[in-house]
Amino acid sequence: MIRNYIKIAWRNLWKNKGYSFINIFGLAIGITCASLILLWVEDELNFDQSIPDKELVFAIPTNQKYDGEWRTFFEATPGPLASVLKSEIPEITKSARKRDVGQLLSVGEKSVNSAGSFADEDLINIFGLNFIAGNSKEAFKDKKSVILTEKAASVFFDKSEDAIGKNIQFDKKDTYTITGVVADFPENTTYTFDWLVPFENFTDGKEWTQGYGANFTNTFVKLAPDVNVANVNEKVKAILPAKTGDAETEAILFSANDWHLRDKFVNGKIDGGRIEYVRLFSFIALIILVIACINFMNLSTARSEKRANEVGMRKALGSGKKQLIFQFLTEAVMTAFISGIVSVALLIALIPQFNALIEKDLSLAITEPIHVLPIVFITLFCGIISGLYPAFYLSSFKPIEVLKGNRRQSGSASFTRKTLVVIQFSISIIFIISTILVYQQVQHIKNRNLGIVKENLIEMPAANGDIIKNFKSIEQALISSGLVESAALMNSQILSGGNNTSGVDWQGKPSDADILISIRTITPQFFNTAGMKIKEGKGFGTSEDADSTKVLISESFAKLMDTDNVVGNRINYNGQILTINGVVKDFLYGDMYGTSDPVMFYHQAEEANYMYIKPAAGAAINKTLTKIEDVLKTQNPGFPFEYRFVDEAFNERFKSEQLVENLSQIFAMLAIIISCLGLFGLSAFTAEQRRKEIGVRKVLGSSVLGIVKLLSKDFLKLVLLSILVSVPISWYVMQNWLQGFAYRIDIKLWVFAIAGLSAVLIALITVSFQAVKAAIANPVKSLRTE
Repeated sequence: MIRNYIKIAWRNLWKNKGYSFINIFGLAIGITCASLILLWVEDELNFDQSIPDKELVFAIPTNQKYDGEWRTFFEATPGPLASVLKSEIPEITKSARKRDVGQLLSVGEKSVNSAGSFADEDLINIFGLNFIAGNSKEAFKDKKSVILTEKAASVFFDKSEDAIGKNIQFDKKDTYTITGVVADFPENTTYTFDWLVPFENFTDGKEWTQGYGANFTNTFVKLAPDVNVANVNEKVKAILPAKTGDAETEAILFSANDWHLRDKFVNGKIDGGRIEYVRLFSFIALIILVIACINFMNLSTARSEKRANEVGMRKALGSGKKQLIFQFLTEAVMTAFISGIVSVALLIALIPQFNALIEKDLSLAITEPIHVLPIVFITLFCGIISGLYPAFYLSSFKPIEVLKGNRRQSGSASFTRKTLVVIQFSISIIFIISTILVYQQVQHIKNRNLGIVKENLIEMPAANGDIIKNFKSIEQALISSGLVESAALMNSQILSGGNNTSGVDWQGKPSDADILISIRTITPQFFNTAGMKIKEGKGFGTSEDADSTKVLISESFAKLMDTDNVVGNRINYNGQILTINGVVKDFLYGDMYGTSDPVMFYHQAEEANYMYIKPAAGAAINKTLTKIEDVLKTQNPGFPFEYRFVDEAFNERFKSEQLVENLSQIFAMLAIIISCLGLFGLSAFTAEQRRKEIGVRKVLGSSVLGIVKLLSKDFLKLVLLSILVSVPISWYVMQNWLQGFAYRIDIKLWVFAIAGLSAVLIALITVSFQAVKAAIANPVKSLRTE
């Protein structure tokens, strides 16, 4: 019986090749799109799976209250916190600090810049490091031990085992002995490193790291099994207030399950993150599948007249309704499975391009059940959902009416088809509107006034080697070349949050005010190099005459002082009296979507970590970079030349929004293609149904344009109705999305007009192709049987 069903289904598919192609290709696009999204979702949900007992592992950020609102800081816990948590909270079995730095690693003549961490020994257990060579118990046997990842070891040694016991030099200064090599982290890991050394190497000789006054490190803990996490979190919250007497700073537990997906905090509590995009794209995958399934239902019900006699004959010969339903479902599922096979081929071809778009390394792994089963499930889901309504509709035909030729097309079927077309195009128009608005929002943020000139501004690390020591010579050599206008040093990256403090006082500051001020240490030419404007007063002069007791402040800081002229006023910074020398226009850093904290600048080159270089006007970038490299080879020998442009760093901060923008464009295009396939098939069927009517009209003198209008107007009415449905929905959805941005666009009416006009033109082109084809056909052939 089933074999016969499959044979009949195949014959019907082969007999109607055009409609079969539309159904198969439309479903294949939907399944491919959904499968790509689910691969991305799988990767996002599987972050940090390399950590054993992941549910027991937590990072420890701090909540700090400023102006009555909690703000959450990562990598911002005091040095003693890790050991106190472990000793005073029994439920915490492991605790460790981790501070990330960049170092030049050297073995013999070979050197490479590498990012690693100072860490406590418990981190080995917390992260569950997998030792390829050496072992965890001996890895930190003394202060000068170092653990390398397999990738880092492979730079210097042919085999991981060869690295054990060998010496490796850091920044051409400190020598460490390699005691372990661990497996590389998977790409979907939040916290990684190329090497680990004992934390004492960072803290020794730094008295400021021993107390609770400085927040400078990450802290991680591991809990005992079966503990009440909420109760432990309350104990963790109580530690810092008990040690410092400050009730406005607290540590909290932040689960490894949330590190990647839920890292957005508002007022001290988790408030979303990438999980929002996971939900969004999962929903979009479902919507794309629904659009593809609508095509099948539409074409199947539209072609019901073609199969009416078949159904009538089958019923007359004894077929029951259940048998007919099963037959039609078999056809639908077979179509879906052919689509699934086509989809697998498309996936194999498209995954490399998709990886390039989303900057991941996803693979289909078709032999793994975790990937095969979802594709089979999606295919089966599409087949059943697509074929369910047509199966019940076709099997409901009454044989007597059908065989007598008295049956007329059901009004409910026609209404259903029209409704499905409206749903299809409504979704497509929503995608078009969303794509336009997402693009506008991303460009709006990218094009806002940053207060700096980011174009061609070069950023490079300066803490390693002799860059700070030889900076004056470097600066002079670069400027004298004529290729560089200015160079400067800064303690943090220009776009990052950097260091901050609430320990700044001034005359007139409210006694109960707790205001966070960002601190920037710079060299005098920084403002000119970064293109920043001094609004009042003056800068630091030159490096030779710069006064370390004078500072510049940002506009927002000046407004806090509530006085007409702040230049010359004094500031108390941790007991040091400083004089305001000038006011700098505000610049954007940290949160690219909102406003930045007030800033205080003072001159102190010794604390610099980054060097910034502004090429001379008209200078060729390639020549400028070559000159910079030559100067650094002379002034900072043995260290590789590394740089990046600030505008590139700026664009990297919009990866999530850029991903939404790119995928929205793709999904909008796919939704339109699938919808047009359905509309193409329906218009072809309508033209076929009305071919005799068209023949009569042509004989009676109707023009081609008149017939095209006749066949197109009904479909255009449906598209216009889709516009009316989609506009309020898309406005509501996008308005809510935009509320997540402090700096956002206003939704303009022209966006809806463009989207609606695009939908009408696309539909008109799709329908007109079949309409013109029918209109220019020879009426004699259409009327031959009359």
